[in-house]
Amino acid sequence: MSGPLIVLVGPMGVGKSTVGELLAERLGTSYRDTDADVVATTGKPIADIFVDEGEEHFRALERQAVRDALAEHPGVLALGGGAVLDEETRGLLGGRRVVYLSMDVDEAVKRVGLNTARPLLAVNPRRQWRELMDARRHLYEEVAAATVATDERTPEEVAQAVLDATELPERAVQAVPPGRENTRMSEQGTTRIQIAGTAGTDPYEVLVGRQLLGELPGLIGERAKRVAVLHPEALAETGEAVREDLASQGYEAIAIQLPNAEEAKTVEVAAYCWKALGQTGFTRTDVIVGVGGGATTDVAGFVAASWLRGVRWIAVPTTVLAMVDAAVGGKTGINTAEGKNLVGAFHPPAGVLCDLAALDSLPVNDYVSGMAEIIKAGFIADPVILDLVEADPQGARTPAGPHTAELIERSIRVKAEVVSSDLKESGLREILNYGHTLAHAIEKNERYKWRHGAAVSVGMVFAAELGRLAGRLDDATADRHRAVLESVGLPLTYRGDQWPKLLENMKVDKKSRGDLLRFIVLDGIGKPTVLEGPDPAVLLAAYGEVSA
Repeated sequence: MSGPLIVLVGPMGVGKSTVGELLAERLGTSYRDTDADVVATTGKPIADIFVDEGEEHFRALERQAVRDALAEHPGVLALGGGAVLDEETRGLLGGRRVVYLSMDVDEAVKRVGLNTARPLLAVNPRRQWRELMDARRHLYEEVAAATVATDERTPEEVAQAVLDATELPERAVQAVPPGRENTRMSEQGTTRIQIAGTAGTDPYEVLVGRQLLGELPGLIGERAKRVAVLHPEALAETGEAVREDLASQGYEAIAIQLPNAEEAKTVEVAAYCWKALGQTGFTRTDVIVGVGGGATTDVAGFVAASWLRGVRWIAVPTTVLAMVDAAVGGKTGINTAEGKNLVGAFHPPAGVLCDLAALDSLPVNDYVSGMAEIIKAGFIADPVILDLVEADPQGARTPAGPHTAELIERSIRVKAEVVSSDLKESGLREILNYGHTLAHAIEKNERYKWRHGAAVSVGMVFAAELGRLAGRLDDATADRHRAVLESVGLPLTYRGDQWPKLLENMKVDKKSRGDLLRFIVLDGIGKPTVLEGPDPAVLLAAYGEVSA
């Protein structure tokens, strides 16, 4: 029987996309998602289809998407959570290699229970989850040739369990069939990581590789007439080169130079950009390209979100920090005197080009700063990252290291999985702020002269000590924070006499609720959770452990 090599079914939030992409890579084939097909066909997020046309209309669209994908797609295919409700679909799945990815109710609520973008799981998620599963579990089991539990497993472990259950050898498909060249790993070694569209946003891809600027015109598209390239002063030559290249391809391209680093993230700079767009006649079909570090992509995204209430933009991050954090997920913003990123918008890009060649000339301190966000991803979700850093700390400090591409790709996948489930930080996405509550307070206290990664490093050590003192985290894992961060040259301490100022700064952090301080802490590696309103004495004691 022709068609997909593997079909993944299971409830929302179980990780079908992440596992599916890993399987496609290891089997040497391509990945496809029928939910993404529906979004691409209709041009609307699934949640909007539910609201505007109703579930019955969505199910009809889903049925056709599944039928087409089963007939056309030769690789790994993931179906939407409710696809098995359709009798015709269940019939089409007969005799195919279908794997049911399962999880229990506690894991489900932890992953998707706070995400209002899930149209069938918006209120009382625990009860509604049980009702959904009571209606669907037997259908998943009916169509599946194998069941793989995902609880307490990393995506890599789940992917291996699927391969074991299906007895498929890795790289079972060596060639991509004609017309299916858009695989997850291209011949040029470009990795494509999909970010699902949620809450009114379109899906997009993060590309990781080298010589990626040739992808820009395809992302910009034919509807755009004008393109504005935003770049920092330090990358003036690069910004102008990108502008010239786009101009040679027929676009009315302008370059807008921004101040370097955090100095770009002000309302005055944003207003300067708005003026330039207005004078150029920028319309809603035109596109902004942000070339630079995290500050540049933050400003580019914010300007794109605010101009004409939202125009498309593309991120071309040139630092480790921007690649693994700022350019992925659509959080854009500027700073004010009262704090960092307090003014902003959620406005995902149309695509992200992470060209690893840009890292070759990055100063070592800037490169190491970005490692803080990579290590953070290891502690909150992917311990393989920690293993890779510990195996070669010196290699992790340089773009020439043996694991550079893998470390960056793994970190992006962690963020991709989270933001695909929670665009607007209503629940799950908060875990990405591990170490950031104190870090942002330090940055403000230093008037943004400290590198972000350095502050996050101290913030993670503080969060680990806070988790330990609160009885949540074991000693070995708390100590591992210090060892891993120190091994790559990141700081572990900050000035002890600054605690009163830092405490005041943290009270206006975006994660706070009223006067209630909230911190992301760990119950263990890969098990982030929220600690609300900790005892002031415990906070002070935890800070004592990072005081210089």
